[in-house]
This record gives sequence, C-alpha cells and structure tokens, in this order.
Amino acid sequence: MNFCLFGGTFDPIHNGHTAIAVAAADRFDLKKILFAPSDVPPHKQSKGITPYWHRYAMVALALRDTADKRFIPSAIELEMNQAKGKHSSSYTVDTLERLSKELKKSDRLFFLIGIDAFMDVAKWHRAEDVLRFCDFIVASRPGFSLADVARALPASLRPPAHVMRPFAKSVASGEFIHAGVRLHLLNSVKVNISATEVRKAVASGGALKKFVSPGVADYIDKTRIYKRTRVNE
Repeated sequence: MNFCLFGGTFDPIHNGHTAIAVAAADRFDLKKILFAPSDVPPHKQSKGITPYWHRYAMVALALRDTADKRFIPSAIELEMNQAKGKHSSSYTVDTLERLSKELKKSDRLFFLIGIDAFMDVAKWHRAEDVLRFCDFIVASRPGFSLADVARALPASLRPPAHVMRPFAKSVASGEFIHAGVRLHLLNSVKVNISATEVRKAVASGGALKKFVSPGVADYIDKTRIYKRTRVNE
C-alpha cells in the first residue's frame, strides 16, 4: 500500500491543502494520507503560532468535511514529544522514521509538501537523509522551473549547474530523480490559498467560505483564535 505523510503547521488548514491531497492521492494511488500538524515547528519557534490542539482540531474538522476516507488526522508529532517528556522541535526525518516502523516492508512511503516550503528543504535538519528516506510529492505552481527545484536541494545532492541550465525555462512538472532523491512534481492543482491570507480575512472580518471548509470556518468564528494572532506569521 502507498502511504503518505502530509506535515505542516496547518495554521489553519485550508482548501488548498485538501485540494493538493486529493490530487496526490488520485495520481499516486495513496491509500492513506496522514495530516500531521507540527508540534513545535523549528522554523517558527520564535513566532507566535496557534496552540497545537486548535490546529489539530481544525485539521480533524476539515478532513471530516471532505468525507474522504483516505485522509486521517494524525497527532504523531505531539505523541513523539510526549514520549520524550518535552516539547522540542519537530523534525520531519524523525517523524518519517517513526512512521516507517509502523508500515510493512511492502508498503511505500511518500511525503507531501508544497513547492514554497520545499524551497527551504536544504535548511532542514538532516536534509540529505530526509530526501533519500522516501519519495517526495511536491505540489508545484506557476513561476517555478525544474532548475529552481534542483537548486533547492542541499549542495551534496544538487546536480552540476551546467546540467540544470537547460531546464531553467522548463515548468516544474513530471519526475526529478538524482543522487537517491525521487521527486514527483504535481502541477495540476490550481487553488492558490495561503494560511496568511486566511488569517488576514479573519482580521478584516471577511468571509471564510472560499478559503476553508464549513467546519473550520465555524471553529474559527466560535473560538476567535485569530482575533489575537499576528496575521503575517
């Protein structure tokens, strides 16, 4: 079976996230996609993020609204920190290693990520190990080329500049396989939404229906969680 981890801050989860997941599940025959909110995102430790259980609750509500049985909310990162007895940084490589122990040898593991987040992959903890651990599904969008994708890799995994130069004008789509890294570039999703945009809509009193599922919109309205959040984080 094909399993996929979809990690992120999900602050909040929005229709762009679920649209990407549907496209990935359909294209790669993913039987399960685990939506795993980060407990303590390393890149946002100094910023104010919404408490974990609010973010997890919104993920659960969004997935309920999709009624897609392939989508499962996962608290794996929180559970790992609870096992350590402290809330420390959540690293993707640790989560993948933990998840892989629960799979059969015949199972195949994928990691789903948006291309904007992928552009920072070289800065990740044990980046080389993460990229070689499983197949990556990268949700692309207009404005990114295959050369951009290659340049985002750690230097040790990056193809020589002269090899990628001809691909500077090639759309980021198809497959990228190099040095033990396998990337599947998904460019079929046209939903352009960001979590920052959702929080700005809340701050301005705008309608949320075009951004998030009904359950998430209702949760945000009732809890007023983003009335106290700095919208640009």
